[in-house]
Amino acid sequence: MEILVLIAAAFGAGVLNTVAGGGTFLTFPALVFIGLPPVMANATSTVAVFPGYLGGALGFRPEFRSFGRAQLVRLVAITLAGGLAGSGLLMVSSNAAFSRVVPFLLLGATFAFLFGDRFRQWAATRARAVRPEGALGLFAVALYGGYFNGGLGIVLLALFTLWGMTDLNRMNALKSGLSFLLSAISVAVFALAGMVAWPLAVVMMIAATAGGYAGAPLARALPKSVVRGVIATVGFAMSAVFFWRMVSAG
Repeated sequence: MEILVLIAAAFGAGVLNTVAGGGTFLTFPALVFIGLPPVMANATSTVAVFPGYLGGALGFRPEFRSFGRAQLVRLVAITLAGGLAGSGLLMVSSNAAFSRVVPFLLLGATFAFLFGDRFRQWAATRARAVRPEGALGLFAVALYGGYFNGGLGIVLLALFTLWGMTDLNRMNALKSGLSFLLSAISVAVFALAGMVAWPLAVVMMIAATAGGYAGAPLARALPKSVVRGVIATVGFAMSAVFFWRMVSAG
């Protein structure tokens, strides 16, 4: 039964990530539900959804060519540094401390997803006031991604808007590529630290990949409002569950 729960959650996460994002809202709670400690559940969840980022990055290869090599090297270096710092922070976090932070991270990621378009519009009005490609902002976002990862794509797109980028395809290309590299460094750190439940992670990776493939026709068919409503409902429900767990634990 536990394996079936994980397969269903990972398949659903693959679908959600293809359609709009938010797969972490399913994989992380499912792993906690079957009894994994929160820190190990977060690390295993990161590994489970990792393959999907590569497909997205490869799909935007033409857009990547529009970025200069020096520019990409700089952005990649900052992302890897931030991801390494965030992954290291998770390694030293106790399960009790992480459990107290998770409800707020889930709730914040849900709001980021729900109001992502408005956030990007607001960011566009502030773009001229922000230094292009600021290292501090990208490092902070990468640190968050290395620590938790939920809602990472939305936050990256908003950051790119603050930098003054307007071409959504180029923004999605950069988001996919940096997300893949960030997840890669996190997976490497978690694997070396022994924080990944590999039998569960492999099963979930397969299910998530299948879900990602199945999500393509859904992405074309479902109205955006329906997808947004489903993910927001899941996000708020999971946030409520983890807030309840935090209060119950004292």
